Amino acid sequence: MKAKILWRQLIAVIAVSGALLSGCAAMRKDETMSVERTLAAAGFQLKFADTPERIDELAILPQRTLVPQQRDGKLFYVYADPEYCKCLYVGTEAAYQRYQKLALQQKLAKERVEAAQMNDDASMNWGMWGNGWGPWY
Repeated sequence: MKAKILWRQLIAVIAVSGALLSGCAAMRKDETMSVERTLAAAGFQLKFADTPERIDELAILPQRTLVPQQRDGKLFYVYADPEYCKCLYVGTEAAYQRYQKLALQQKLAKERVEAAQMNDDASMNWGMWGNGWGPWY
């Protein structure tokens, strides 16, 4: 009987862990897609890893991180995504500056939305609900 209960608990823990991990993966994918849309809007060029050599090269680059690279005496910025799009974004210094500006604008806009939501929550007249929230609590 105890063994059955332990197995059920173990299965429940595994199920919950799987759900949490898939939620984290979904959030990471959404964040990656957002960054990639911003890179494209800033003028970064999209290069797909469509050969075995490119796939191998993509795998050794820092993952989902914008890094400077020198090529032929010129400075470029690269962003490797071998997991979702299996691609590389490449941009010039000017594209990088545009990306920084767009990313900052998006961050500020997100903060403004969050602040507005907090203000809406704070302005709610919770007193009209009495000492509790009725039969729900």
